[in-house]
Amino acid sequence: MARYVDIHPDNPQPRLLQQVVDALRDDALIAYPTDSGYALGSRIGNRDGRDRILRIRGLDERHHFTLVCKDFSQLGQLVQVDNSAFRAIKAATPGPYTFILPATTEVPRRLLHPKKRTVGVRIPDHVVVHALVDLLGEPLLTSSLILPGETEPRTLGWEIKEDLDHDVDLVIEAGETPSEPTTVVDWSEGSPQVTRRGAGDPDRFESLV
Repeated sequence: MARYVDIHPDNPQPRLLQQVVDALRDDALIAYPTDSGYALGSRIGNRDGRDRILRIRGLDERHHFTLVCKDFSQLGQLVQVDNSAFRAIKAATPGPYTFILPATTEVPRRLLHPKKRTVGVRIPDHVVVHALVDLLGEPLLTSSLILPGETEPRTLGWEIKEDLDHDVDLVIEAGETPSEPTTVVDWSEGSPQVTRRGAGDPDRFESLV
């Protein structure tokens, strides 16, 4: 059974955050709220976590995983960002955007798109997520919690606890969660291509093409 942890959305309790981080370091798979619905998350080094995410979501090896970062400095260690992308991405973060970019050698190959050698990165505008990633001390391997046959991320912690009680190890509850997924911008070919229109304003990137 999954553990249910109720964390204050504006003033997350350090004791509870530490419990979640301890679980992640013990290779737990968690469901957690973001600024664009719930996501599944595990430690980058958790090999089983990656496979469990694919299994729960019904996805194959071509799925673009996302690394959730605490700030732009951490993001810059994981992906290759040229000057034009740097300015535009920095201005849009934190926020409900996922950026697909060529990965650096810091990212394990098993997390990359098998052909493109790219990975998704994002910096959510969410107090609990920021505090969690900061305490963890490394990016969080993640994927939106969109189940097979559904089109939007889950938004209710108690519902996730009921439906995925034996599939995840821990569910975080932290108040109201938006239901619209992130806007996905693929910048792997040198110019921004909006591949999914979501919560973030896509026009700021489409105008750069």
